[in-house]
Amino acid sequence: MKKIKDSEVRWGVLGVGNVCEKKSAPAMNIVPHSKLVAVMRRNEERVKDYAERHSVPKWYTDASELVEDSDINAIYIATPPHMHLPYTKLAASMGKPVYVEKPMARTFAECKEMIAVCEEAGVPLYVAYYRRALPHFIKIKEVMDSGTIGEIRTVHINMKQVIRPDAVVHLENNWRIDPQIAGGGYFFDLASHQLDLLDFFFGPITKAKGFAANQAKAYGAEDIVTGTFVFENGVIGTGNWCFTASQTAQIDEIIIYGNKGKISFQTFGLGEFVLESDQQEKQSFHLELPYHIQQPLIQSIVDDLLGKGYCPSTGKTGARTNWVMDQLVNSEYLKL
Repeated sequence: MKKIKDSEVRWGVLGVGNVCEKKSAPAMNIVPHSKLVAVMRRNEERVKDYAERHSVPKWYTDASELVEDSDINAIYIATPPHMHLPYTKLAASMGKPVYVEKPMARTFAECKEMIAVCEEAGVPLYVAYYRRALPHFIKIKEVMDSGTIGEIRTVHINMKQVIRPDAVVHLENNWRIDPQIAGGGYFFDLASHQLDLLDFFFGPITKAKGFAANQAKAYGAEDIVTGTFVFENGVIGTGNWCFTASQTAQIDEIIIYGNKGKISFQTFGLGEFVLESDQQEKQSFHLELPYHIQQPLIQSIVDDLLGKGYCPSTGKTGARTNWVMDQLVNSEYLKL
C-alpha cells in the first residue's frame, strides 16, 4: 500500500548541517521518484547558501513554514537529537511522513513518544541507521544466514578513540558531547550505529547491563562505557567503548563468532570484512560504498512510501537501540 498519495516523494529538510552536505540530502535528488524541494535552518545566511550550492528551490528559517508547505510531502529531520521529538510532532500534525537522523532521540522515552504521535497521525517514521542498507553489511548478514560460520555464539564490539580536538577546543559548539542536546556523549553518536547494526543482524536485544563513567573529565558526558547484552535469539554480546584512549590503542572492530568460524569488520570502515571458517581459507571481502552513504536507505524509504518496497530502519527498530543505550549508560545524563 502506498503511504503517500503522490507518485513522487518531495522532501523538506529541517536542519542542513554537515550531514546534509554529502551523506544524505543530495541523494534525494538522485533516487528515482524523489526530489529535494526545500531546506530549513535558523541562520538565514547559511540556509540560503546551502540552497544555492545544492540547487534547492526553496529555503526557510522557520520549521513550521517548511512543514506547512503544500509542495512537500515528506520531512527529513537532520537536526541534533534534542529537536527530533518536537519536529516529529510538528511533521506528524501535518500528516507528513518522517525520516529522522540517528540516534532517534535522546532517550527511549522520547522515542516512544515519537512512535505514538506518528501512529496516531497515521504517518510512517524512519530512522537514519543507513548501515542496514549498505552492501557489505547486507553481505555479512547473508553469509551468517547461509550457515557458513555455523550457529552464532557471541559478538564483541571494541571501540577506542583518542579524545577529539573539537571536544575541548570548541566545547561550547560541540553538541555531540552535550547530554542536554545529544542524550550523552560520543557513545550515543557512534555506538548507536553499532548496536543498531547488530539488531539488524540478530534481532532485538532483550537484556542489557553496563557501566559508564567520565574518566578524563574533558567534557560533561560519559567517555567510557562497557556492557553485556543478550539478543532475543540467544546470542550474547559485549561492548567496550573508550573515547579518551591512546593513539596506539585506537580500534574499531566487531567480531562475530559462530561454532564454525568468525567474521570481523569495522563499523566505520571502507566496506570490508574478513571471513574465517573451519571449511575454507581466510577470505577478505570489499564492497564499494556509495558516494552518498545514505542513498541506499533513502531509496528504500522512497520505495516504501510509494508502495514499491520495504525500509529496514523504522521508528520501532530505532527505538530499540535507544533502549539498549539507556540500559548500558544508566546514568544521570539521561535525566533530561
